[in-house]
Amino acid sequence: MNPLFDVPAGGRRIAAVGAGVPLLAAVAAEGADTGSLALAVAWTLAGGLLSAAVATRRDRFDAVAAAGVLASCLATLLTTLGADRPETTFGIVETGALLLVLVRAVRLRPPLRAAALAGGALTALTVIVLRLPPSEYEPLVPFLVPALWCAAVLATVLGLYLRLHDRYRTREHQAVVQSQRLEYARELHDFVGHHVTAIIAQTKAVRYATAAGRPPSPEELDGMLADIEDAGSQAMRSMRSMVAVLREPDHPTGVEGPYGGLADLRTLTDRFPATGPVPTLTLDPRLVAGQLPPGIATTVHHVVRESLTNVRKHARRAKAVTVDVRLDDGTAPAVLVSVTDDGADSAAAGGEGGASTDPVRRTRSHYGLVGLAERAAMVGGTVTAGPRAGVGWVVEARIPLPGPLPTPGDDRPAATPATLDA
Repeated sequence: MNPLFDVPAGGRRIAAVGAGVPLLAAVAAEGADTGSLALAVAWTLAGGLLSAAVATRRDRFDAVAAAGVLASCLATLLTTLGADRPETTFGIVETGALLLVLVRAVRLRPPLRAAALAGGALTALTVIVLRLPPSEYEPLVPFLVPALWCAAVLATVLGLYLRLHDRYRTREHQAVVQSQRLEYARELHDFVGHHVTAIIAQTKAVRYATAAGRPPSPEELDGMLADIEDAGSQAMRSMRSMVAVLREPDHPTGVEGPYGGLADLRTLTDRFPATGPVPTLTLDPRLVAGQLPPGIATTVHHVVRESLTNVRKHARRAKAVTVDVRLDDGTAPAVLVSVTDDGADSAAAGGEGGASTDPVRRTRSHYGLVGLAERAAMVGGTVTAGPRAGVGWVVEARIPLPGPLPTPGDDRPAATPATLDA
């Protein structure tokens, strides 16, 4: 939530003093109309406390407001007991301050405290007309008291409205913060987790080969260490990029990994054999040649990346991995993504049933495929994952396109819905 005016603390103090001095002068002028020094002091004190309660900090509001309401009632009592009465006013500035105190009490305080402060302010508003000369009671009191009560009702309604508005803004802010946290968590899992998983898988491969009596040759070991070094460097770059976003939320660049097209999927699958079987990539030529909206291209990359990462982590015995990305140009154009592996754990998990629609069944932490489902949902797509009899583990995604896919040279701009900005 951004403030309406970004005023530094010094400027706020100057503004408070600039507004407070005229108000205090107006309250003192009304008190001087009584013709009594004692009453002038009492009126000024009551009006000053109530004006201060309107502008004081929240943690001090209760005490200052209660003192102001009590001072107002005492000033009214002293005025009615004395012979001196004001001729032209009963405390207009003080009445306005009481109404503002009522608004702020209803807006800020818990129900019981708000009721207590509002009741005190209403009492002070009701008896304040007794400061007038007795001769004015009969013509003015029947009209002034109902008018003040109506003003108090309006102040209460205003306070309730502001209270609900504050609650709505708080919930909206919390929702935005939670959305950002989930986005950062997805980015960390997708990029950093992917690289770290590669490091772990390559390290385990060296250990298992050595334990089995087939240690890698110096050349093979150097290649493995180079792969580990490359994965670690990529993880560090992704981490630095994420830290930059966290430290500067308005940073124009996000976590490393935005993609311009699907041709880069070849690079992703070519790097996978270092820690697993060689994936077979089938990529629809129309998607390579077409201008795919960036949000959809990024989602496709995330689906493939997370699926391959899960193969590393959970299907170590897999011998075949298939990545299929194609265009469904039917009545509702969409990009279809399918990643399949034949790992033994996939078949065991599948039992006799078909593919599961539960996107979190394979991973222990549940975060990866849940993140994929959330990403796909942001662009109107769906993700399903589960074992399929006779096939293995299958991750499938359907990501709708906003319209027909433009091709290079086509004058039509690629339509990108607002949801793709996420």
